[in-house]
Amino acid sequence: MSDASVDITELLRARIRDVPDFPQPGVLFKDITPLLADGPAFAAVIAELGAGYEGVDKIAGIEARGFILAAPVALELTAGFVPVRKQGKLPAKTYAESYSLEYGTATLEVHTDAFAPGDRVLIVDDVLATGGTAAATADLVKRSGATVAGIVVLLELGFLAGREKLPGLAVRSLLVV
Repeated sequence: MSDASVDITELLRARIRDVPDFPQPGVLFKDITPLLADGPAFAAVIAELGAGYEGVDKIAGIEARGFILAAPVALELTAGFVPVRKQGKLPAKTYAESYSLEYGTATLEVHTDAFAPGDRVLIVDDVLATGGTAAATADLVKRSGATVAGIVVLLELGFLAGREKLPGLAVRSLLVV
């Protein structure tokens, strides 16, 4: 592990707080708002999320906290930003993908023209938990003929084994807990 990785790990541990029983009893929510409020720390994290993905065409950000990270990564890499939204939020024709998550089910959508065939797409989100959200997003990217260049997340909840739902996809987490 490089010195930069150690610094990012320490930075994340210091600026992500645990909130028990949110959004429902038994769930330990990882609150990134202290990280977002620290400009230099936020900038360092954005640079680290985008590192190694130069040359991608689009950044797919998953609603809602994924938007906060994905849009600045897109700027950092001079790539387009594509919002992957909860069902019913996009105005034009969409592809939809349903999935399970640790405390329920949901459906994600993306505009059918968001990705061009052959686009290299980096998927960015805040947390990799059960893997359902990332897998659904990867399926949406592939359905449009684009290629998933990778999945990068701020935080991975390793005990939920989300990577197992992402076979054959390159997944990078800045911090695994």
